[in-house]
Amino acid sequence: MTDPAAIHAVDAAITSRRAIRAFLPTPVAKETIVEILRVATRAPSGTNTQPWKVHVLTGAAKEKLSAAIKAAYDDPAERAAHREEYDYYPTEWRSPYIDRRRKIGWDLYGLLGIAKTDRARMHAQHGRNYAFFDAPVGLIFTIDRVMQQGSWLDYGMFLQNIMVAARARGLDTCPQAAFTQFHRIIEAQLGLGPDEMVVCGMSLGHADPDAIENTLVTEREPVAGFTTFHE
Repeated sequence: MTDPAAIHAVDAAITSRRAIRAFLPTPVAKETIVEILRVATRAPSGTNTQPWKVHVLTGAAKEKLSAAIKAAYDDPAERAAHREEYDYYPTEWRSPYIDRRRKIGWDLYGLLGIAKTDRARMHAQHGRNYAFFDAPVGLIFTIDRVMQQGSWLDYGMFLQNIMVAARARGLDTCPQAAFTQFHRIIEAQLGLGPDEMVVCGMSLGHADPDAIENTLVTEREPVAGFTTFHE
């Protein structure tokens, strides 16, 4: 039997999810984090492989990792020595993807009053990724190197479950591929084994309602723009 209240609650959690780039320092209880991750484990995975591994950082541990990455990020020579292990983005950009990428970038910088020529402020804004945008909880996700492309698809559903479960509890998130560039620092700081590969990071906490960057709502293509019905 259809439950309108349940439909509304699920739809609201999904459609209210946004990438938040400024958080309040309000702590998130460990029990809440555990419950979000427990719910997220209901994500499907091929033959129930459950390829996800999660490192939760708070307090001094989060600050230590952030400081190590930020030091490398702010040093041009050091930053150039760090490369992503996998291509998250295409090696050759084309429309409409490059257009969408540019739009969100300039929309965000426009809200923050960052001019297209202001490289210093662009650098500083991107660097906020590595402080988890001041969120009280930072998450680093890893996967066993033996896993293949299908498991990465499964991983995406797990990440989405985390973000939706967080919204259901009045919390916000920001998934962050920016951490992948500094995987060697993360491996050293968290003591990852040689078979553990960094997938991405994520900020988790309460959105700062007064931060202008949190008013950004990205556009979505209408269903008719990406769907073909074969009848």
